[in-house]
Amino acid sequence: MAMKLSVNNLNFSYTDKTILKDLSFAVAEGEFVSILGPSGCGKSTLLNVLAGILKPQGGQIQIDGVQTSGVNHQFAYMPQNDLLFPWRTILDNVCLYGEIHHEKDAVRERAREQMARFGLEGCEDKYPAELSGGMRQRAAFLRTAMCDADIYLLDEPFGALDVITRGDMQDWLRELCGSLKKTILLVTHDTDEAIYLSDRILIFGTPGEGIRREFTVTEQSRTREWLYEQGELRAEIYRVIKR
Repeated sequence: MAMKLSVNNLNFSYTDKTILKDLSFAVAEGEFVSILGPSGCGKSTLLNVLAGILKPQGGQIQIDGVQTSGVNHQFAYMPQNDLLFPWRTILDNVCLYGEIHHEKDAVRERAREQMARFGLEGCEDKYPAELSGGMRQRAAFLRTAMCDADIYLLDEPFGALDVITRGDMQDWLRELCGSLKKTILLVTHDTDEAIYLSDRILIFGTPGEGIRREFTVTEQSRTREWLYEQGELRAEIYRVIKR
């Protein structure tokens, strides 16, 4: 399988602390990879470096074998908070990328076509305050998808939701990703979320340690019942994180 994203010997430090040191890994085209690890280990920092928000001090980032740096249109970044502008309608919010790039009419037509697919039909003219947390996250995800990128960087998109809504959103994301055929890198603190959604799980250690261990999840027909039976995998992931 072709590698879509390759990270080679990546380094990033703040003034007084090394966060990423000689970090290397690869993600295949169409693969869903989750990153787990303790707070402060560099998970979100990695996404910020990939998205071009932070500049690394060394190493290489390659997409389809071509080195890239800074902001790259092949990455679409969805941060923890939905960051929807409260004074803009849902349609206006999800079309923001197109407006920035002077494609307002075309992107609005595409967005309207995608509303039902993202469970937002009938919400076009509503404002963020009128939607539930889960619906707001759907809108934020559609805004990310409207960037038309190959690689999605998702930073705990469901972390602020209650447990029932989070489960519903995980079901929705799993189904949606099956049809989008995108390469996805997800940062999460939720072990069950990682097991349920991922093809592979990368466990980060302490800051600067990098990837402590990797797990592969091969089951394709996943259900909540299947997830509840993954006690041994869940326990092993916990042991690796706490080591």
